[in-house]
Formats: sequence, structure tokens, C-alpha cells
Amino acid sequence: PSVNGWSHLGECLASLARERQQVDLEVLVADRCGPEVTDEVGRSFPWVRVLPAPGGTSIPDLRAMAIDAAVADSVAVIEDHILVPPGWARSLLHARASFPVVAGSIVNGATDGLVNWVAFLCEYGPVMPPLEPGFRESIPGNNTVYARDLLVAHREVTHSGQWENALHGALRAAGIGLRFCPSITVAHRKPLRLSGYLSERFWFSRSWAGLASDNLGILARLLHGAAALVALPPVLIIRLLPHVWRAPLPVHRRLAVVPLLVPCVLAWSLGEAAGYWAGPGNSLARVC
Repeated sequence: PSVNGWSHLGECLASLARERQQVDLEVLVADRCGPEVTDEVGRSFPWVRVLPAPGGTSIPDLRAMAIDAAVADSVAVIEDHILVPPGWARSLLHARASFPVVAGSIVNGATDGLVNWVAFLCEYGPVMPPLEPGFRESIPGNNTVYARDLLVAHREVTHSGQWENALHGALRAAGIGLRFCPSITVAHRKPLRLSGYLSERFWFSRSWAGLASDNLGILARLLHGAAALVALPPVLIIRLLPHVWRAPLPVHRRLAVVPLLVPCVLAWSLGEAAGYWAGPGNSLARVC
């Protein structure tokens, strides 16, 4: 999915271009940014297939467009601000030969500034190496490869407008293990300001909770929203601190990250409360 403009997408496609020397890749870009981006892709990377979409198209719907268009037996999903290292595609396909679903780990590709670190740790601390390989309840959705026949069989879920957790839950329910291979890494490179991240975190959390509340009654939604406001912030802090402590940072910088967790988890909890109480609104279109 292309939602952040050419500066991010261009770096991503350049990293994929190196992979084409080893693996026959079909690269699909579902773009909601418009002609400025799609024209540049055509000039700089003519081997990329662009799927234009309206400006308000959500990331889950962009992914669904590309999944429909993909023809290979293995379909990998990344994002426009992901940089893949040399050998990434070959390693992912090698692992896919043994497992129908494989996800790799994610490292921080925007290491300047504490805000970039706190944003990365909030989003990807649980999949930051070093970690042990194995089957997981939860895997990332932006360094993942699937057997195409699984995506076809679960088309109703991939086209439901929901985030990847819905697909992964459906796969687990069908008895499909989610294999995590932390040696297969990508870099998440998305420099942020604190205000930008707080906004992004709020809208993502609202979209997630709004979609999750579809099948809940009014009382359950009220209770879930109240729990998000009261109980979620301390729970998130407790969960995040171990990831902060194992981050590849000097001790003084790890300590400096901790106070920044507070506004981040507050935006997180406010977003979930809004989603449970008022639904997703247009939040999906505002996540980038």
C-alpha cells in the first residue's frame, strides 16, 4: 500500500529492485496518493505494477486490491516505508517452502531522535530482534508471506476492511500456524514528530476498536471504552517497558524514552475509547 508519498515509496522500491537480481518478483503498488506518485513509479521503476485507488482508500482495502491482482504462489506484504535487506526475498521464500504463513522481525530504520524510537517501540517492540523463532498468536502484517491459496480461501476476511489481525485470527481458527522467523528482518523507516505520531496512533486505535466493536452490544461497547480509558494505559506501559529496556540504545537514552511513552499510550487509549463508543468513523482513511 502506498499512502505516504514518493519519498518513502521510492526508497522501498529501490530496496526491492536489488532483490530482483536474485528472485523473480512481481511488485504491486496499490496507491492512494495520486498521479504524482504513480507517474514517478512509472519513470523510475517501470517493472512495478501500480494499482490506482481513490484518495480515501484504507490500507486494508489497498492490500486487498493487490492480493486480488497477485498471481504468484507466494504473496508477501510490506509497506511503503519498509526497506528490505539483501537476500530478503530468497529467505522469505525459503521459509515459505516449509510453512504456509511466515513473518519476520522488524528493526528501526529511523534511529535519530527519541520520538522515532518511542514510536517504533510502541508499534514493533514485540517483533524487534533478538527473538526466538516459533509459532505465535500474533505476527506483524508488514513483513509477512502467505501461500496464495490461503488468501483466496479467506477472501471474505481479506476484503472485510479489517486489519491483518482479523486474517491471522481466521487462519489460526482454521488450524494454520503463524510461523515467526526473526532472522528475516526488514527496516521500518518512517521519521516522525511527536504530534504526528500521537495523531497516527489515535486514528489507528480508533479504527481497530471501531471494527472490533461491530458485534458488541451497547453495554459491552460502553464497558470496553471505559476499560480503554482507565485500565489500558498502565497495562500498555507495563508491556512496553521490557521492549524499551532491550532496545539497542545506551542506558541513558532508554531512560529518556520512558516519559515519552505516557502521551503515546494516552493517545492509544483515547483512540480505542472513541472507537468503542463512536465507531471507526473515517479513521481508516486517516491511518498512514
